Amino acid sequence: MNLSIKNVPDRIAKGLRERAARSHRSIQGELMSIIEAAVMRSDRPTARNVLERVRRLKLKTGDEALAILRADRDRR
Repeated sequence: MNLSIKNVPDRIAKGLRERAARSHRSIQGELMSIIEAAVMRSDRPTARNVLERVRRLKLKTGDEALAILRADRDRR
């Protein structure tokens, strides 16, 4: 797939050239690196997403688990 970006502001183009030079890459290589990093980041779950999924499981908290263990022990 080929992509094209039109009307890139001069300051952005200059920054991209400088970034590519610092990384010893061509502008094309630097753009590919930026795109790959952005895609990889969007695939990773955020801490908020993980927390929401854990909450949906309705697992017992440490305090609740301790209360269950104590109640079981007290029944003996």
